[in-house]
Amino acid sequence: MAGRTGRVLLRQVLHRSRWFSSSASAAGHQKTPPLPKKGRILTGTMLGMVLAGGAYVSMVDEPILSDWLFKATKSLNPLFALLDPEVAHHLAILASSYGLVPREKRPDPPVLQVDVWGLRFSNPVGLAAGFDKSAEAFEGLLGMGFGFVEVGSITPLPQEGNPKPRVFRLRQEGAIINRYGFNNDGIEAVTKRLNAQHRKRMPELVPDNSNNRVKNGGRAGSGILGVNIGKNKTTEDAAADYVKGVHALSQFADYLVVNVSSPNTPGLRKLQGRKQLEDLIRKVQAARDEMQWGEGGPPPLLVKIAPDLSRQDLEDIAAVALTLRLDGLIISNTTISRPESVSKLPLAEEAGGLSGKPLFKLSTDILKEMYILTQGRVPIIGCGGISSGEDAYKKIRAGATLVQLYTSFAYEGPALIPQIKAELAKCLERDGFKSVQEAIGVDCK
Repeated sequence: MAGRTGRVLLRQVLHRSRWFSSSASAAGHQKTPPLPKKGRILTGTMLGMVLAGGAYVSMVDEPILSDWLFKATKSLNPLFALLDPEVAHHLAILASSYGLVPREKRPDPPVLQVDVWGLRFSNPVGLAAGFDKSAEAFEGLLGMGFGFVEVGSITPLPQEGNPKPRVFRLRQEGAIINRYGFNNDGIEAVTKRLNAQHRKRMPELVPDNSNNRVKNGGRAGSGILGVNIGKNKTTEDAAADYVKGVHALSQFADYLVVNVSSPNTPGLRKLQGRKQLEDLIRKVQAARDEMQWGEGGPPPLLVKIAPDLSRQDLEDIAAVALTLRLDGLIISNTTISRPESVSKLPLAEEAGGLSGKPLFKLSTDILKEMYILTQGRVPIIGCGGISSGEDAYKKIRAGATLVQLYTSFAYEGPALIPQIKAELAKCLERDGFKSVQEAIGVDCK
């Protein structure tokens, strides 16, 4: 594929050169005067680079080229750091949506494969919701080698979110404070985008180790897509908004997430109370189950919770999850707290949720507690502060079946993905685990 791409590029360059010359002559144009010496040198240099690049691409195999392209993206990180963080975010989405990002051509190590919810993840490293808010770029993001990508949060009506500025880098701490406020294009626009990609993403069914049929995803398949739904800021009947999201979007989701934990929508976190959460989940489950589903059945339903919860809050959520047989939890969203390493910084006074390295310990402690409270019966996606394979491994040992990145990806770019997967595989092999699933929750047993 890479060699063919190089040869095609070379042919296009030569073809366009011939086309320009012949069309100019056919139009009766006078012969173009020769370029000045500097111009000829520059033109010759550029053409030489194209020819050399085309020749190189045709000679190397895809894995080598893939490795080179991922490493090359590191040179762009300083440029993105000079931009306003929200502008940089938009540019990253634009690049991913047009495929101007490296594609992973190397297979994931077998030790990283995870089967859960009837889905096969080629690796457990995903991209958290909040990055591709309106499902504009998930195909390009999946192509980078994430095991799964979660889009959203998506609300019934489009909304602009909170006033700008609303994103703040704390680079020295590897952290970000944001108060976006569920800015997204709304259900109607997102439905059109997902529908356009739906048939292309239809996964194949393959047998697992127990001869059950699972959907094959990840780099080797069509990729696994999570859809995260939320409520509009001004909606009083929150359940009605989530039900609309289920009816419109669940048919496109490999798994569905109810977000009740963003700190940037007033009153949203109150839905984590036991009665409120139980009522909401019952209505969402009913909305999902009343739809027509094929052989694979409805998508699993997860709830994303906050890290700023008391022990009683966690016990209540665990009880609801077990009683209603919730398919999974995501732990956790951003925190409204300001750990000591952050609290003395001027930007710490900005309102919004804190993500990144300072969130790691808090979110991992909550993850471990919830794994114990649910007796390991509810699969958990660990999210918050992961910036290395060792971090991902600690989340898994604390009870996570899968993990998600956001802030570290925003800082480090595409090169971080293969790095984390390689480091995670080494951690598992170092400690004698033959799979991710063998390591889940070992620190809780």
